[in-house]
Amino acid sequence: MRLRIKVGMKPTEDRTKLETAVKKIFPTVSLELVGENLVGESTDVNALSRLHQLFRQQAILDSARSVLLAKRRENITQFMLNKQAAFVGRVSFTDGEAPLGPISVTLEAPDLDYLIDYLAPKTRDGKPIREVEYREKSQQ
Repeated sequence: MRLRIKVGMKPTEDRTKLETAVKKIFPTVSLELVGENLVGESTDVNALSRLHQLFRQQAILDSARSVLLAKRRENITQFMLNKQAAFVGRVSFTDGEAPLGPISVTLEAPDLDYLIDYLAPKTRDGKPIREVEYREKSQQ
């Protein structure tokens, strides 16, 4: 599993606030400034634990699953999150049309369907039908 995060930093934005926004969703990811972007990567599935938790707390499993599947291309899925929502610890998907730009997230895994099932499982009446614990294929 590989998680990649990219956040465009506008000249008027405070780097510390952008880092805070990302860390509220992905607390363990280290970020560095590359050009005009904050970027971070992780190969540790624990970097997704807060996202996993927020999907459930906000009761957005169905919409999260729809986004993850709709943006899927082979073993990669990409989606964008609203910066302002992230800053207050909330997940809000965007198509990139936010005034300050999005947090771009890329997930890559040889077993992407399983990773999606871990993050946003199928539901019945808004409740997960079956929760799975994610372990990469080499660990199963």
